[in-house]
Amino acid sequence: MSGRTALLAVTATIFHIALAASAQPAPGDFRLLFTGDIMMSRLVKAEIDQRKTSPWAGFTGLFGSASLVGGNFEGALGDPANCPAENKLCFAVPDAAAELMRQAGFRLVTAENNHSGDLGQAGRSETRAAFQQSGLLALDFDSSPQFFRFGELTVAVVAVTTIRAADGRVQQVPSVELAQKLRLARQLANLVVVSIHWGNELQDWPTDAQQQQARWLVEHGADLIVGHHPHVVQAPACVEGRPVFFSLGNHLFDQKYAETKDGLIADCHIHAGRLLCGALSTHTDETTAFPRLAGRSAAADQALAGCSPELGPGAEINGVTIRPETWSPDQPVNGIILDGYQAGKLVWQSRRQALVSLQLVTSMAAEPLLLSLESHTSSIDDEVGLRPYVYAVGPHGLIARWRGSALAWPLIDAVESKDGVLCALHRGDSFLLPDPATKTTRIAAYRWNGFGFAGIETPPECEPILRQSIR
Repeated sequence: MSGRTALLAVTATIFHIALAASAQPAPGDFRLLFTGDIMMSRLVKAEIDQRKTSPWAGFTGLFGSASLVGGNFEGALGDPANCPAENKLCFAVPDAAAELMRQAGFRLVTAENNHSGDLGQAGRSETRAAFQQSGLLALDFDSSPQFFRFGELTVAVVAVTTIRAADGRVQQVPSVELAQKLRLARQLANLVVVSIHWGNELQDWPTDAQQQQARWLVEHGADLIVGHHPHVVQAPACVEGRPVFFSLGNHLFDQKYAETKDGLIADCHIHAGRLLCGALSTHTDETTAFPRLAGRSAAADQALAGCSPELGPGAEINGVTIRPETWSPDQPVNGIILDGYQAGKLVWQSRRQALVSLQLVTSMAAEPLLLSLESHTSSIDDEVGLRPYVYAVGPHGLIARWRGSALAWPLIDAVESKDGVLCALHRGDSFLLPDPATKTTRIAAYRWNGFGFAGIETPPECEPILRQSIR
């Protein structure tokens, strides 16, 4: 262990000891808590109804000390009578569950797992609406990333599942779509959290796939990974300098296996411009489905003691700090409004934009620019497609230098190289003979000329830049 790593480990250990002595974080610090799997049907619902009390009655002080409390919600809000007959493990829960979680202190649930589609698309919509009405965000892949702000800190959260839901929905890691969401989150936030449903049930060690996926997520911008699905704890680890909770286990569940009775709460703090994580242990006794706190997890604290990444810088151009409008239950989750700040004051606000990706480019032109990929409908063929936009940033707002005109072929992704070249991944069809279902792709390169993009011979660096998102 290097001297610097040892110092960080000692600092983190002392910090966790101080936290154990006081439930409240120090002034200027922020505390983030994430639980594992939460299921509120079957025996859990029966116990809530019978006891007429919250499963989180013993967590009031802990949750109250945090700036953000999140958990993975296993199921869908709606009428259990709508469960498909063939789905014997349909976790349908009354809408009142959302309000119960709000009262407990949750602000965020991830609704992207193998039970999120138990009631089909109607259930997904009802789940999002019911949580939003209670003032909570039910985050799925399509609406990721969403942003929260605490003081000067912006936190982005992305939800993804590699486990297929009852309605067939699943995502891939790696994928172009996920790489774009992480690029957008990384550009606009100081801290990027990925909540991921993965791994094998009841297996208490991460699979090779989980470890490879964790490395890919970190390489593409994740600062913190909180995993779930195995229903048992998998030991956290420091992956490429970032804390990864491979599985937090069960938080609120009615499974009977002894291993499923123990869980972790990821306990992360922003302190002195760094992320410091450890964990709290929970245990569910045999006679109940309600968890209780069981002290700090010494093993998790030790495993992550030297894992303290610096916060990202966010986006600043020409003295303007650009921040995303944060999530609010009063605003739609589709599209992002960008806020421009100077000297700590809001000076302009953009329209709501269908941002898919965002990159601050500094080598493409004489001035720093924002390269965005936005989803828009073509006025020519009414096809919804990805359009590149280029913006300069001024004291009064975004200035469009390139207004989403198409490149040579339908676009899948585009990234600036270190040499200022726009490397683009295109579909294999064309605008003259469109075939959106085609599986073929082509790579092309373009150079900015001050007014638009001109095609150039594709340099060698474009292939690895673009293929790394889909390898």
